[in-house]
Amino acid sequence: MNSIISWITEPFIYPFMQNALLTALVVAIICAVLSCYLILKGWALMGDAISHAVLPGIVLAYLAGLPLSVGAFGSGLFCSLSVGYLKENSRIKEDTVMGIVFSGMFAIGLVMFTKVETEQHLTHILFGNLLGVSTSELIQTLIVSAIILFVILLKRKDFLLYCFDPSHTRVIGASPRLLHYTLLILLALTIVTAMQVVGVILVVAMLISPGITAYMLTKRFDRMLIIATIISISTSIFGTIISFHIDGATGPCIILLQAALFLLVLIYTKLKMHQQS
Repeated sequence: MNSIISWITEPFIYPFMQNALLTALVVAIICAVLSCYLILKGWALMGDAISHAVLPGIVLAYLAGLPLSVGAFGSGLFCSLSVGYLKENSRIKEDTVMGIVFSGMFAIGLVMFTKVETEQHLTHILFGNLLGVSTSELIQTLIVSAIILFVILLKRKDFLLYCFDPSHTRVIGASPRLLHYTLLILLALTIVTAMQVVGVILVVAMLISPGITAYMLTKRFDRMLIIATIISISTSIFGTIISFHIDGATGPCIILLQAALFLLVLIYTKLKMHQQS
């Protein structure tokens, strides 16, 4: 028993691991909450599009001497607005537009990154650098996450109605367009915040896995939020601990645990359906 407790607590003797855990927990909460809305709205690919599209903004922010998060947010917002404009002003379907925009912006970002000499490591941007989070970055994450969570809680009923039935949203006096772009802005902010945990490649998994796993376990949205949050927090904690002991990348360890949990829940639901039939 003592060895298990020691295995869990040993990593957090070090200050950098304490910062990593706190950052992972904060990001896990906002990703879990937002993932439930993304699942209901069917915006999994939108999260993927924005996460890949932040790379050009990161390079431009570095060249301009601005915080990388500012460039990433601006680039992600530009991607989401471009998708909306192209969808409304062409006959191309939304998923096709997203595929074109995010792959094009990601390619531009890679070309820019290879041509500009920076102190940034590409692997840290692509796969995250949770163990390198400083105290100032942790405070920044706390502030941004608090803003995101506040807006979601303030407009939670409107967002829920918009995800289910945008037409009815207009009937009750809310603006579907305003809710649409507010949700996109929150998504872009969340991706920028989660980027330092799992990187631009894996951030979409952190935005989808908790929500879809919870969705399979319950039909009530309030329970879905609770289950998704528990899944996201627990996998973040144990993913961080496991990465310390195996000397592996923290972000991928978290995502692997979430994927494994999803598979277990999928098997459980299939067996349950089989028994009921």
